[in-house]
Amino acid sequence: MKNVISGKLGQNVITQFRNYGKLMRVDKPIGFWLLLWPALWALWLAGEGHPDPGLFVVFVAGVFVMRSAGCVLNDYVDRKIDPYVERTRTRPIASGAVAPGEALILFIALALIAIGLATMLNRPARLLAIVAAGLTVAYPFIKRYVSTPQIVLGAAFGWAVPMAFAAQTGQTSQLAWLVFGTALIWAIIYDTYYAMVDREDDRKIGVKSTALLFGEVDLFVIAGMQIAMLTALAFIGTRAELGFWYFLSVAGAACLMAYHQWLARDRQPAGCFAAFLHNHNIGLVIFIGIVLHYTFSPATP
Repeated sequence: MKNVISGKLGQNVITQFRNYGKLMRVDKPIGFWLLLWPALWALWLAGEGHPDPGLFVVFVAGVFVMRSAGCVLNDYVDRKIDPYVERTRTRPIASGAVAPGEALILFIALALIAIGLATMLNRPARLLAIVAAGLTVAYPFIKRYVSTPQIVLGAAFGWAVPMAFAAQTGQTSQLAWLVFGTALIWAIIYDTYYAMVDREDDRKIGVKSTALLFGEVDLFVIAGMQIAMLTALAFIGTRAELGFWYFLSVAGAACLMAYHQWLARDRQPAGCFAAFLHNHNIGLVIFIGIVLHYTFSPATP
């Protein structure tokens, strides 16, 4: 009997940890990658192809922890909304698998880990980390009051860029803010695709988004932002004196953007969600271009 009880208890514990993992979106890593790519762009640019290995570990871990914390807080704040949205009704809090109090404890634990990681950085980066924390906390609330919450999300997802430059070089140069602005534009693009999936549900429950704001001209506006992002990427290449491999990656990103427009052409939820997911490849392609530049075109001493 004791073995049976012990076995059931162990199984319940494992099940609950899986629920915590789902709350942190461990099973859906797309958000991790979208947050990580700008951080890696910044680390490689700031380190001119040779980022500090310790900083690399800290930032990868920090991206995972902050993304997880943001997801937990978002679901806690949206716990009374998610049950009424088709895509989110099975989330752990909405379905009752995780209690709101448990979610808060998990968020606090993740926040403490993030603070511990931040203490490993230099003072300029630590100060910028305070802003990152504020943006992470603000986003779940801002979408109730502002029609462009994607701007706040973009700032939160891109804030690792100035932090990486500050951690690597001790300062945030003009290049750092140019990369940050590029990451912000990119986040507005892919999160607008994401918001297009939930547009009708959001309209009913009163959640604001750029998908609702842009309305019938959504794809046209996204195209304009894609052109702005490509222009910014070209400026980055010029400013950082990047060469052929990088600009080839920018051309590849342009082709991917055109493909995303095609995926979302009918504004069907499945196509819009596919366009959102596929944005991960843009971040990857740009990173490959940066790495190849520093590999095959090293700076002369």
